Amino acid sequence: CKECGKSFRHNSNLIVHRRTHTGEKPYACCACGKPFSDRSNLAKHQRLHSGQKVFRCRDCRKTFGN
Repeated sequence: CKECGKSFRHNSNLIVHRRTHTGEKPYACCACGKPFSDRSNLAKHQRLHSGQKVFRCRDCRKTFGN
């Protein structure tokens, strides 16, 4: 990275990293419009709208969305 000197094996990781410096957020939630810098964070956020519960507590077995 020209800004901070961090290096990456894959150019795609550098592209995502550079957004931390530029503030670019090209992925927006279709439900509320909130922007994200990468698809994985958008996907996590969208579970809030869908009600999808993908995490289960090992102790009580209750499920959670995040």
